[in-house]
This record gives sequence, C-alpha cells and structure tokens, in this order.
Amino acid sequence: MYLKSLFGRRQEEIIGMDISSWGIKVVGLSGSLEQPVLDVLASSRVPSGHIVDGNVVKMTEVAEELRSLLRNNRIKAQKVALALPSSAVMTKKIMVQADLSPNEMEVQVEEEARQYIPFPLEEVSLDFCTVGTNAQRPDMTDVLIATARRDRIQNLQELLELVELEASVVEVQSYALRMAAQRLVDIYLPGQENAVVLLLKVGAGRTLMQVTVNGAIVYERDQPVGGDQLTQRIAAQYGLTPDAAEIKKVSGALAQDFESSVLAPYVSTTVQALERGTQFIYNSTPYSKINQIFLTGGGALAPGLAAALSTALQSPCTLINPFEGMSLGPQVRNNPRLRDAPLFIGACGLALRRFSL
Repeated sequence: MYLKSLFGRRQEEIIGMDISSWGIKVVGLSGSLEQPVLDVLASSRVPSGHIVDGNVVKMTEVAEELRSLLRNNRIKAQKVALALPSSAVMTKKIMVQADLSPNEMEVQVEEEARQYIPFPLEEVSLDFCTVGTNAQRPDMTDVLIATARRDRIQNLQELLELVELEASVVEVQSYALRMAAQRLVDIYLPGQENAVVLLLKVGAGRTLMQVTVNGAIVYERDQPVGGDQLTQRIAAQYGLTPDAAEIKKVSGALAQDFESSVLAPYVSTTVQALERGTQFIYNSTPYSKINQIFLTGGGALAPGLAAALSTALQSPCTLINPFEGMSLGPQVRNNPRLRDAPLFIGACGLALRRFSL
C-alpha cells in the first residue's frame, strides 16, 4: 500500500528528487520494480538555511542550484516525485463501509477528515487510499487519509516551476523510505515476512527510527541526533567554519587525532541516543527483539557507527546501499556518488514510485 500523490496519480515516467536541509538529491530509474536499472544519480549541497525541514527558504538561490544540477548532469526528465517530511503531513487511518461507491467514499472521507484536521479543508490538500478489509469488521474497509498544508506543497511547486519541472507525485517521506528499504528486506531476509526490521536514517539534524513488519510501518519516531553534530565537533576541534568542516568531513582530509578526539565521542553519543530510542520501541510495540537493523542516510557514513550500533542493540546492523540488486546504466557506472549511496535512499524510494503509478 502506497499513498497516492497529493496532486493525483499520473501514468508518467518520473525521477525521484529528495529536497532537504542537506541539499538536493536526484535518482532516475528504468526497467521494472523486479529488475530496476539506475540511470540517473546526482546531488548538490546547498548552504545552511536555504532549505529548512523540506521547505525552500531561499527560493531563487535553490532554483539556480537545481537548474545547474539538471544542466550539468544532462537530466532531461520533466516529471518529478517529491516528498514532504512526515512532520508536515498528517495521516489517520479510518474505517468506512466496504460497499461505498468511489464518490460516496470520497464524501465520507472528507467528512471524517474534518474531525481530525486542525485547519479548514480549504487550506489543505487531502488524499486517501484504501488499505484493505478491517480485521475486526469485515463489512468495513480501512482507509488511510493524508493531509498537508497547501502552502507546503505550493512551496515545492514554485521551485519546480522556476526550473520548468512538474510534480507528478508528492509522497510522505517515511513511506518513500519504506519502499526503498523493502527491496532490501527481500534481499537480506528472503522468506522472513514477519521479521522485525529497524531502519535508521541518519540525516543532517535528526535520525528517523522506523520499524516495519511484513512491509507495514509499526513504529516511527525521530531522535535529535544526526550528521550535523559530527560537523559541529569537527568545526569546534579544528577552528573551522561549518561549511569548511563539512568539506573536511566529506573528503576525509582530517587530522591524525580525528578518530580519538572527534569521531569516537560522536559515535558514542549517537549510539546512546539510538539505544534510548530503541527502548521506546520495545515499550510501545509488542516486539521484544529486532531481527535486522538497516543503517542509512548521509550521517550513517561515519566509520564504526554500524558496528557500534550492532553491539549496543544486539542485532545485525548493515550499512545499506539502496541500489543493491539494481543494474547500473552506462551513465552512472563510474559515478563517484555511488560511494555515498546511503545518502540517496530517500530519492531512491521516490524514484521507485514510477513503478507503482
């Protein structure tokens, strides 16, 4: 089950575009869901403050950066799949009569939504999809409602219009991540449908902890730790600006005492925070063991983090490559960005949406 676009479904070829405080990441796929081919892989870092929580603040500057990214990488696609942060989207599962016609269901969903949305319906974009027959009430159908403020969607639309692109899909970020991760569950845990999988996406400012069982999200929460904390430690230790520290972090051109003075304390602090977060999982769900941890995101590239998490959480932890099992098109076979594949999991999940439209 995938949320439909807040703009409606379109049978179009699309590229996935992840817009975050880090910058812009683009992935393009062809082939099929069973045999995907990676054709486009591009990214561009933007200065701090240009994009905040997925909202473009410096519109002109970000549009120019995106325009350059598209031009320099010869990206010709016109249709884009985007995601709003989970914090910007309200979701609610409701029940409706199973025998409703499509028009009757739309009216019923709108009436139900009014009870849960703290804004006038005129100020939000609303979408819904059927999940399936309710487990306790066979005469009822479970429906997932998703709503977002129109101004958040219009912000992304404005950016795309400036570079002559069009949004075909607007997804919820956590669902895009789940789609990318589910491919890897099938690779790493074949036949283990009931395995409890913890996805840790270490972003710039926070880490998403998402637990899935049999492809369904059963727990999701952010922890306030991320790669920016490592950047801040580097800046403080060596007297650098944040931008200079980020460059040093990415390039690996760091002093000999980096591992002991900066990296080790960062890994320790991050592991402790995620260990506390795991206790919330055990207290909030019926599960007492995690079968597999998938570590991803730009902050996940810190050396030693996966091994430290595996030891602390007592579960196998794998730094995942979202493109594992995919064929590489000729344009990306020698792309140096493949070394930073975990950074692209969000864009990969969005690019996969072309196969479910």
